[in-house]
Amino acid sequence: MTQDLHALLGDLVIANRILAHEGVLDDFGHVAVRHPDRPDRFFVSRSRSPELVTRDDLLEFTLDGVPVDPKGLRPYLESGLHARIFAARPDVQACVHHHCPAVLPYTVTDVPLRPIFHMASVLGGPVPVWDSRDEFGDTNMLIDDMPRADSLARALGNGRAVLLRNHGATCAAHSLPAVVFVCIRMKDNAELQTHAMGMGTPRFLTDGETRQASEMLMGERPLDRAWAYWRARAGFGGI
Repeated sequence: MTQDLHALLGDLVIANRILAHEGVLDDFGHVAVRHPDRPDRFFVSRSRSPELVTRDDLLEFTLDGVPVDPKGLRPYLESGLHARIFAARPDVQACVHHHCPAVLPYTVTDVPLRPIFHMASVLGGPVPVWDSRDEFGDTNMLIDDMPRADSLARALGNGRAVLLRNHGATCAAHSLPAVVFVCIRMKDNAELQTHAMGMGTPRFLTDGETRQASEMLMGERPLDRAWAYWRARAGFGGI
């Protein structure tokens, strides 16, 4: 195992713990990262609650959603969700699927989730909503086969976030710190937007503000600062 891969898998465990600690992931949801040397492979935990994930739980997958070595472990039913996003988006290096309660109201109403403060500019604008019924009718609501995973990847398009009707959300970005940032700011924005709408009509970011603030926040310095903060809050601070 190369040193880069060793460190990356450690960060994958930490990303699971951070998102659980920050209330994005609970007993369900999952985080995946692309192999740094094999773009046709990625890693995600076995089927386990994110707050409990360890290095021994991590499995390597192909972009067809097949584990390279299952090691006798049971994978997430939605592992293919990550596989098809990685296949469709060579720029994406990390992906999260979650059911954050603050975000769920925007999956069950016609109110768009839109950036309301500068930190949420990373959402890129109104977040699209994918409805599995459009192509597949009534389902078990999971993304547990390749046709549904491919459909979700198309709905994500070139963006960083997509909502799943009556289900949750999926976020994608160029690194683990970046996708953690997107997920947490999606949660923050949903809480603030809901609160603001109870007070009146919110003022949202303009397209230009969204683009410029997002480019700044997805840079190395802001991400390093945020990642270090969330690491420390999850118990991985150090000195």
